[in-house]
Amino acid sequence: MRVDVRNNNVEQALRVLKKKLMKDGRLKELKERAYYIKPSELKREAKKRGIINYKKNKKKLDQQR
Repeated sequence: MRVDVRNNNVEQALRVLKKKLMKDGRLKELKERAYYIKPSELKREAKKRGIINYKKNKKKLDQQR
């Protein structure tokens, strides 16, 4: 991955780098690898995210009707 610094504007280059890392999914991966999470906790969190997404999608469908 490459980010160019233009006009010695390092802050702008850092913002671009962070955006690219977030879009690529590497930033999330680094945060997840920062500490060990038990498999049961991973399953629990995935289930919570699934429920939240289900409710969000259901709410969108209800609003469209």
